[in-house]
Amino acid sequence: MVSNPRTFWIVLLTAAVALGTAATTGRVLGLYAVLAVVTAGSLAHAGVLIRLALRIHRGRRSFGPCRGAGFLGVGALVTGAGAAATGIAALTGGTSAPGLIAAGATLAAAPTFLLGLLLLPGTAPTAGARLRRVLDGLGIGISLFACAWMLLLSGSGPAPLAVSLTCCVTVSVAVVTGLRAVRHRPAALACSGGAAVSVLGLTGLTLVLLDHPETPWPTGPAFVVAGLALLAGPFLIVTGARRADDRPGQPHAADEQGTFAGYPLLVAPAVLGAGVAAYHFGTGGSFDRTTVALGLCAFAAMAGRELLAARDIRRYAETLVLREARFRTLVSGSTDVAVVLDDDLVVRWQSPAAARQFGLSDQDVLGRPLTDLLHPADATAAAAALQSALAGRANVLLQARLRDGFGRWRETESAVSDQRAAPEVGGLVVHVRDVGDRAQLQRTLDEVTWTDDQTGLANRRKFVAAVTDARSAGGCGSVLVLELDRFESVADLHGPTVANAVLIEAARRLRSATGRDDLPARLTAAAFAVLTDAPLVHAFALATRLATALAEPFHLPGHTVHLTADVGVADLAAAATAEEALRHADVARRRTRQLSRGLPGGRVECYDESFEAALVRRTEIEQQLPGVVRRGELDLVFQPVTDLALRQPVGAEALLRWRHPRLGPIPPAEFLPIAEDLGLAAEIGEWTLHRACRQLSRWRADGRELWMSVNASARQLADPGWLSLVATAIDTHCVPAEALIVEISEAALPDDGVAVEQLAGLRALGARTAIDHFGTGPTALAHLRRLPIDVLKIDRALFNEPAGHRGLATPIVDVVVGLAQRLGIDVIAAGLETESHVDVVRAAGCRLGQGFLLSRPDHAEHVEAFLERHRTRLL
Repeated sequence: MVSNPRTFWIVLLTAAVALGTAATTGRVLGLYAVLAVVTAGSLAHAGVLIRLALRIHRGRRSFGPCRGAGFLGVGALVTGAGAAATGIAALTGGTSAPGLIAAGATLAAAPTFLLGLLLLPGTAPTAGARLRRVLDGLGIGISLFACAWMLLLSGSGPAPLAVSLTCCVTVSVAVVTGLRAVRHRPAALACSGGAAVSVLGLTGLTLVLLDHPETPWPTGPAFVVAGLALLAGPFLIVTGARRADDRPGQPHAADEQGTFAGYPLLVAPAVLGAGVAAYHFGTGGSFDRTTVALGLCAFAAMAGRELLAARDIRRYAETLVLREARFRTLVSGSTDVAVVLDDDLVVRWQSPAAARQFGLSDQDVLGRPLTDLLHPADATAAAAALQSALAGRANVLLQARLRDGFGRWRETESAVSDQRAAPEVGGLVVHVRDVGDRAQLQRTLDEVTWTDDQTGLANRRKFVAAVTDARSAGGCGSVLVLELDRFESVADLHGPTVANAVLIEAARRLRSATGRDDLPARLTAAAFAVLTDAPLVHAFALATRLATALAEPFHLPGHTVHLTADVGVADLAAAATAEEALRHADVARRRTRQLSRGLPGGRVECYDESFEAALVRRTEIEQQLPGVVRRGELDLVFQPVTDLALRQPVGAEALLRWRHPRLGPIPPAEFLPIAEDLGLAAEIGEWTLHRACRQLSRWRADGRELWMSVNASARQLADPGWLSLVATAIDTHCVPAEALIVEISEAALPDDGVAVEQLAGLRALGARTAIDHFGTGPTALAHLRRLPIDVLKIDRALFNEPAGHRGLATPIVDVVVGLAQRLGIDVIAAGLETESHVDVVRAAGCRLGQGFLLSRPDHAEHVEAFLERHRTRLL
């Protein structure tokens, strides 16, 4: 057995030469050479096929897949056995026995080959398909044989008739089976060709033997060709059987039920048979019983095939009707509306769901462009999406508003697929779905997710996302951060209802003051932000407008609230992220809060990198201030107050200092405002008061008749328990009450009755009161009459002029000193640094002064040394 095709052809050519040589050498040698080669080849290939069937059976554990190869092997085995029996019969010397044995082998092998072909995997999967193959082959084979019988073979004996008819039918069935295989068509064609070639070879061998009954040893080219066919046929069968497989695969164009592609094969032989019969009858021929029988058999085969075809057509029609009904049910019951468009985007068909879902009838839609039904704002984008689908783009999804039959705009989402290649559709299919409820739900979720529920402004999450998008789009714009000052006191004084009303009104003012393209947002309880595409200069102007708008009184039912808002502005391009831009603007806002301490709010500041260092230092101070008294880091220095005429000290001012081990000396102007914010001012003020009184007690115990001035803040002055604290310090350290002066800065002096009462309470204790830095704040001279004060410390700003030059400062000092003397108030000139300063204030009548010219602030021991050098007199 030869498995290699190239080797097989070499063997076949060699066998042809050998058989031809043997046939020309002698009849006996030629006969036995042909039969020996056929017998050996057929039996060898039969063994291969049978072993293949057994291997398939062992692998699949089933007889179904192995039956085809098995029956083909049996057919090859019958062929080989028939050839051997024919040779033996010829050897015994019979004249008719070899031909009859060969005929019997042909009649036995042909159906065996056909059965193996029909049972091969993929050729005819069902019994109905096998019946169709047989009927097609019968119709074609009998028709062709009838033509040959009427033209050539009329009068032949029964054996040649049976063999020839069997050959025609077998070859026809084999060819039809191979051509209409469902799967593994190359393997099926090889097996069908091998079976056809084997049957043709057997038929040729049989007809040669039957055609020479007078000799048992016929020879000639036909005999050799038949032998070669019997040698080639089994090889083709083995080749195809090895390539066949029983696993499912993609079916060929001809399905398992058969297609109408077989009808031309039936019509052509029928027409040919009818033509040959007409020709035979026209030439005077007669129709014998064989011809009539052949015609009846062909007609029966075709009739059976037509019955099967009619049943298939009826079943196919029923399937189509069922599918159409199912499709209509699905389409009519679907919530999606299917629309078919032509190349011009004109609606050619719509599903029945359109009337139920959108109230659109066929008269409203058919024949109109789909874009005419869409919202004008969405029509252009929708047309572009549909054109892209026509251009071949897949998975096109468009969202547009569609006008329904009642004139309302409905939000829809449509999926577009190109079905122009399908003849049943021939256009674009648009599946339209109403997404109004989903869109409304999405808007509700967005409102909950991205909107502040109290003010209706964007929340912090949406604002950060908008800033991120603005940076991605080019980074041009500004961020404003503002916070309502003293908003917490509104809720404390008026309740949460009034506080919520203030927030809502503030949000309304923000919306009114910002532009259409600006985005106002609420960040925290009283903090807001605005994103604008304006540059920094225009953003500063917008921030000023916002601060002015929020500074207007909030007139509420039963209440009027006055608030201010400090605004920080940051350039969007200078920040790397949205959070950094917000932080820059907030740093600028906090800077305005620091600068406006003690002053009316409503300031605007643009971010600068230096603010970062100030913020870091403030943060460090905030972290280190708690526990500063306990750690002993505070200290007092003293600056003497001198009689300008005698140049002798009469008192001293206690000045607070903080010496941090890591941050170094920190001036009180820097850490005291932070201490007030942290609630530590009372503790630090109490420590300062006791330390100053203790030092004054020591000095007076040493015979130094001095007085001591201590600074107090506006918050201490407003504390109801402060007077008792001062009284406790005086009593604890046993100092005369009149030797203690409490100084209040003019800028920090509150303009209310509480301050007057507290100052009067100090005077009632026996202590004296003073206004520090007079001339730098808003206090009017006429206001001095109602303030219970004893000392007025004028600031250097009132007398700072060159020596010997009487400018604008001298008259002002004259007026202040003269008025104070008439009111019985002592005047101290603070900040004397040059002799010209001393000349100006002395010329105005001021007797006391302090400053770097006279003595710098220093520790107590150094001040004591200074006092030793001067004799002290009482004020």
